[in-house]
Amino acid sequence: MHRLLTGKLRVEHLTIPIANLPANLSGTKLVQLTDFHYDGVRLSEGLLFEAIAAANEAEADLIFLTGDFITLETAPIHDLVQRLKNLQSRRGIYAVLGNHDHYWPGGKIEVTNALNNAGIRVLYNEATYPLGENLALIGFADFWSGDFKPEPVMTSVDISIPRIVLSHNPDTAEKLQGYRIDLQFSGHTHGGQIVIPGIGPVYAWLKKISSAIPQWVRNWMPFFSIDERVVSHWEWASGLHRVGNNLLYVNRGLGTYAPGRLFCPPEVTVITLICE
Repeated sequence: MHRLLTGKLRVEHLTIPIANLPANLSGTKLVQLTDFHYDGVRLSEGLLFEAIAAANEAEADLIFLTGDFITLETAPIHDLVQRLKNLQSRRGIYAVLGNHDHYWPGGKIEVTNALNNAGIRVLYNEATYPLGENLALIGFADFWSGDFKPEPVMTSVDISIPRIVLSHNPDTAEKLQGYRIDLQFSGHTHGGQIVIPGIGPVYAWLKKISSAIPQWVRNWMPFFSIDERVVSHWEWASGLHRVGNNLLYVNRGLGTYAPGRLFCPPEVTVITLICE
């Protein structure tokens, strides 16, 4: 996507207190990138290079990649992982898949294998402990995949242990309210792409007048096609939100659909954890 339609990359820095976080993990730095849509159209090589450089500059302990590596076909994943190999973190790079990573037949397997072979571990309804036994990292299958099943993995983690969750679609935060989640990382929304200051994402109110929008307009603006499956909770389109007792952070992503972005720049997120 041309720079004029995408905008300048923004690096967002947040500090978030975590209950029961061990003192030796205070200051842990987490970096998130999401929604690459690497297909030769929706993400420029220049922006991808900038995003990787920004992630490396943060000197992260962990890097999280939260889905939609491709758009429709799977072939581009093999070029993308060659670029993602340049990412640097102290304790590993972890990923979850997005809805587009399942779109093409066999996409789930091909994308997963490509990432794993590049040293990026894909989590699919599983928990791991990259920083030690006192902080869990949980990654879920995509919400629309049919495999999103939080109960077994969430109940396998001791309730006293803080946990970080990776889940592509922020709508999962509603389903996860019954579990302890200290911080959830999501993407999927692209931040809404076109945002009116003081009002929010255009799509949120387009839904309200969907019956009046001509089909040719929907065809021209595919990201805003009137489809409830894009996301239900547009109030969580970007940034930090409290959902019940849990915290949710939604990254605006890197890839961009037509007609582009307005007041919604592509994003790399840097979050520092501290003891509550």
